Amino acid sequence: MWIDPIKTIELIIKGLIVGIIASAPMGPVGVLTIRRTLNKGRWYGMATGLGAAVSDMIYAVLTVLGMSVVMDFIEKPATMLYLKLGGSFMLFLFGWYTFQSKPSIAPPGKSRGSLFQNALTGFLVTLSNPLIIFLFLALFARFSFIQNGHPVEQTVGVTSILMGALVWWFSLTQAINKVRNHFHMETIGRINRYIGVIVMAASLAGLVFSFYY
Repeated sequence: MWIDPIKTIELIIKGLIVGIIASAPMGPVGVLTIRRTLNKGRWYGMATGLGAAVSDMIYAVLTVLGMSVVMDFIEKPATMLYLKLGGSFMLFLFGWYTFQSKPSIAPPGKSRGSLFQNALTGFLVTLSNPLIIFLFLALFARFSFIQNGHPVEQTVGVTSILMGALVWWFSLTQAINKVRNHFHMETIGRINRYIGVIVMAASLAGLVFSFYY
């Protein structure tokens, strides 16, 4: 068979997790998505998230291509161990940054604009932060999310990242739309703290498992 179903399912699950982790913190695009959901409607917020997800996918592709160049080096067991440890450490720092961050962004204008315009701004805001590549490097190392010389698996993995991001934005806009009459911007800080704790806990668990898997 040209592709292992079990490994494919595992790859999809990992991709979904990577996509959600990369999208979940309430940075500028997250705050923008929430504001647009509150002020313009759910689908305008979802369009913003879609633009961000496409940008994340582009950076994920660049990360995959860059990682494949040095795959012969990082496939060594000792090197993979160091990468997993480093990835766990970077994820912990990312979780801590998310935990203590207090994001803010200017409110959107009165004009709602088209769905495409909202998606485009979400795309550009996310694209303007190339540091996301370092997050993907950490996540790829942590989840052993590299398939050198297997374009099908790479395509499945990157597509799964996109799907994970879309799952996050769909869930977020749905939840915000449900509680829009009771939502306050201070809630974003609490969301960030919850996400930060989860990411830090996952990084510590990954640090332990690095010595066994």
